[in-house]
Amino acid sequence: MATASTEVHHPVDPGISKLQFAPFSSALDAGFWHELTQKKLNEYRLDETPKVIKGYYYNGDPLGLPARLTLEFSAFDMNASIPARCCPAFGTLYNTNTFETFKSCDKKSLLEKEANEIWEAIKSGAALENPMLLNRFLLLTFADLKKYHFYYWFCYPALCFPDGIHIIQKPVCLGDRFPLNQIQALQKAYDELCQKEGVTALPYFLIKYHDNSVVISLLKKWDDFFRDQGGKVTFGVYDPCNLSHYPGWPLRNFLILAAHKWGSILQSVEVLCFRDRTMQGVRDITHSIIFEIKLPEKPLGPDCPKAVGWEKNQKGGMGPRMVNLSECMDPKRLAESSVDLNLKLMCWRLVPTLDLEKIVSAKCLLLGAGTLGCSVARTLMGWGVRKITFVDNAKISYSNPVRQPLYEFEDCLSGGKPKALAAADRLQKIFPGV
Repeated sequence: MATASTEVHHPVDPGISKLQFAPFSSALDAGFWHELTQKKLNEYRLDETPKVIKGYYYNGDPLGLPARLTLEFSAFDMNASIPARCCPAFGTLYNTNTFETFKSCDKKSLLEKEANEIWEAIKSGAALENPMLLNRFLLLTFADLKKYHFYYWFCYPALCFPDGIHIIQKPVCLGDRFPLNQIQALQKAYDELCQKEGVTALPYFLIKYHDNSVVISLLKKWDDFFRDQGGKVTFGVYDPCNLSHYPGWPLRNFLILAAHKWGSILQSVEVLCFRDRTMQGVRDITHSIIFEIKLPEKPLGPDCPKAVGWEKNQKGGMGPRMVNLSECMDPKRLAESSVDLNLKLMCWRLVPTLDLEKIVSAKCLLLGAGTLGCSVARTLMGWGVRKITFVDNAKISYSNPVRQPLYEFEDCLSGGKPKALAAADRLQKIFPGV
């Protein structure tokens, strides 16, 4: 779990008086790394400028799974659809060209830059109009495409209250607090607002409820929505966490927004962590939790609050993670990809105008597979030529292997193998893609 200023990934006694949050766990699937590889080779090349990417999180996981922020192959397509009942999150990709750059990157500066953008969106009111601005993330990566090792460090920036957030009423399940008819009314109102707005999920929303009715609305409609509420305010947050005593990470930045915009008129607020699970065809939101917190009495200053958010590695320490996808790659395809990468690196750095596609599609006829022919064949293959034909009617003699690098001593035995056939076989052993 995480306090307002530190990150601790193990739940503590639910009787504590300060609110704690379950952090995100990054879920980057193989499709994401494949797409990053293609982007790196064909589009980014040596470009290290930040790129906008898109992920999503879900609030219907069974108990025991971590709160996940998922990135798929579609992360680079801003127009790609989001899976049903998932909430989008937009982030910034920093893909480095070398492992040294990856390790030495100023992560504190990256976090502060992103936190300042979130803070400016809160102060300007942009976050009220577009709450997605609160749910930003960072992804720092290095792709070793020769070995298919992918190093990454994920960050979900969260602004912190200096003294934390005090709990007035501890979290309880929605099913223990409200009758079934009210819960059904909440679910219906939520679905109708999502449909009206044309979204798969609402990250944050306003709630009013009475004995037999529930009404919800968008954050930007605060003034009209709570005009006759009599002091009680309930916020809803789309919550990816499934723990019974703790909210998920997305609530953090929203509470900073609430304190900045309404802290002067609200002493406390009620928070509903909306969780929408479907199991065996039955939809259920009764495991959602609701609790009341006290907003800080001390107003937030003009400067951006302190921020946290870098994900810990698999060992629980502050460090990057690594994904090894080499074992799931076909060795021949892995060799072809590595050769292509070398060629593209040479082009990017030495001959940017060289058209590699023309070279790869070229067909070369070599008249003679002797000293010159063997060396020329290796050079052609090194530059990406995949189709080579040898014409030679001689056989390999004992004097050839020391001068002609495609032959060995065994090729001379029993009268010697035909040079053209032996040269072709050896090139395919060196690189199966030729």
